[in-house]
Amino acid sequence: MTLETILETAMGAAVATPALAFLALGVLWLLDRAPGERATARIVTSALAVSLASSVVVAVEFARRGGVALPVDLGEWFHVSGYRFELTTLLDGLTVTMMLLVSFITLLTGHFSVRYLHRERGFFRFFALLSVFTSAMMLLVTAGSFDLLFAGWELVGLTSILLVGFFHERAGPTRAAVRVMVTYRLCDVGLLLGAAMLHHHTHTSLFAELRTSPAVLHLGPFYSSLVGMSFLLAAAGKSALFPMGGWLPRAMEGPTASSALFYASLSVHAGVYLLLRAEPLIEHAPLARLAMVGVGVVTAVHATMVARTQTDAKSRLAYAAMTQVGVMVIEVAFGFTRLATLHLATHALLRGYQMILAPSSLHTALARQTMYGTDPLPGYDPVGDRLSPATERVWYRLAVDRFHLDVVFDQWVARMFLRVGHLLDGFELVSVRAVARSLGGSAVDTTPPSPPTPPEPPTHAPQEAR
Repeated sequence: MTLETILETAMGAAVATPALAFLALGVLWLLDRAPGERATARIVTSALAVSLASSVVVAVEFARRGGVALPVDLGEWFHVSGYRFELTTLLDGLTVTMMLLVSFITLLTGHFSVRYLHRERGFFRFFALLSVFTSAMMLLVTAGSFDLLFAGWELVGLTSILLVGFFHERAGPTRAAVRVMVTYRLCDVGLLLGAAMLHHHTHTSLFAELRTSPAVLHLGPFYSSLVGMSFLLAAAGKSALFPMGGWLPRAMEGPTASSALFYASLSVHAGVYLLLRAEPLIEHAPLARLAMVGVGVVTAVHATMVARTQTDAKSRLAYAAMTQVGVMVIEVAFGFTRLATLHLATHALLRGYQMILAPSSLHTALARQTMYGTDPLPGYDPVGDRLSPATERVWYRLAVDRFHLDVVFDQWVARMFLRVGHLLDGFELVSVRAVARSLGGSAVDTTPPSPPTPPEPPTHAPQEAR
């Protein structure tokens, strides 16, 4: 059995095993034989353990191979007029690091969730989504092209939305899930545009060819910056970078286990991973690097100030994670890829652990106070005297209101895209009518259906209950 075959089998098992667990749960549910909590937990955690073991095998074999990058071509999905969707994975140091990180954190979170969600109505649903997320995240980090990465990217976003709205019987989680969905949909356009521009100008989207392809090397600073800024837009949505980060504290409406998995350790770093993969291209894109530095600095400063005004542990940890992600983006912009990778891995482990401990934060604070006395941090002055009282009040009010980021996003981003969508819809209707007339066909009713009229309020007072 050759080394390539071992690596290919282990990487396939790491990605496919959680997906098989989800299929098993789905079949049992369709047959009206949904397992109980213990059986559900055993199926999913066993699959996650196999995924972790496969990741360890990949890491060991990669080290025995000398740490040389290895693209694994699994064929192609389809081929249309010069475009090939290649099923290619890439095994390198970044892939191995992320595989170990993803498989370890998902298994740890799965074990934590068995007791944390005990007797919860959505226990089965949570573990089914955990299986999908693990498989999607493993696909994302093992992909060898932006096309295949996009498939994992979208599945990660879908499970994120469903877990934010996990407690769907309440209005708060449902509204938060809708906001996350809108942000993801708007920003994921950047990943599509970047991949499409790469295909158009270089006829490839493989990571392994970003440093070797003559077409990529001669792309020029303008188009390189355009592609890099498109990827930055996608990363801003997934990693809650400024000004797209208003959804992150609202995502804490989900269970603590999903918050630890998505918004403290793994999903929130997917944008940084995307920029790390695109770094060979961004290296020749000065405008994109400048934009990354600006976005990273503003994100870090904004999140730091807002985090100091939060009154709950999960929101404070969410903004703390946003701060560090902003710093990682700056590191990638300056070309410090190894430092950014190390920063990503250590920060994911730390924030995931802190988020899991968030429900017992009061107990931890009281224990620390007992250990150190009445002042847990002697000599610590959180305010300081560097600003005047009036200036301090202004900045404090802005931080409490999160710098009105949600209002800015709603007014200048979401509504702008809605207006553009309505304009394009009108243009499409006019085009269809013009084509119908030019073909001499019968008139086609292309008038969009009018929105339903809301019911009128009753004009009489309701009868009293008897």
